[in-house]
Amino acid sequence: MASTYDHPGEQAAQDPIRLLAIRDTPLSVDEVFAAVGDDAAGGTALFVGTVRNHDGGADVDTLGYSCHPTAEAEMRRVAEKVAAEFPVRALAAVHRVGDLAVGDLAVVVAVSCPHRGEAFEACRKLIDDLKHEVPIWKHQKFSDGSEEWVGAC
Repeated sequence: MASTYDHPGEQAAQDPIRLLAIRDTPLSVDEVFAAVGDDAAGGTALFVGTVRNHDGGADVDTLGYSCHPTAEAEMRRVAEKVAAEFPVRALAAVHRVGDLAVGDLAVVVAVSCPHRGEAFEACRKLIDDLKHEVPIWKHQKFSDGSEEWVGAC
C-alpha cells in the first residue's frame, strides 16, 4: 500500500512563490490569501503585522518604513529557503514602506501546505526570517517627541 506522502499533493509545488512585493500602497489580506490558494493544500496560515500604538513603553504616533534596494531580492532568498525546508504549495509576502498610521497593515505573509502543522511552522519561519534578514527599517515617532530607528522590520 502506498504512503499518503507518495501523492504529488503532499509534496512542495515546483514554483510555490506566488507573490513577493514591497509596496508604498496599502496592503490587502485578501490578495495575499488568494495568492496562496492551492487545491492540494489542507492548511493555510496567514500572518498580518499591524502598526501598534506603543513600543517599549512609549506611545507611538506614526512610523515609516524604508528599505534597501536589495530588499526584494533578500525577501525572495528568504522565501526560497522556507519553500525548500517545508512542503510549501504556495507562499506570498508583501511589506509596506512609507509613512503608516496606527492600525495600518505593515506586512502580510501566508503559506499553504498539505497539512496545518506544516503551514503554521512555515508561516512562522517566513515572518521571523523576513523580520531578521530583509533590510527594512522602521522609524518610529513617539508622542513625547522622541524617535527611534529599528533595524530589519
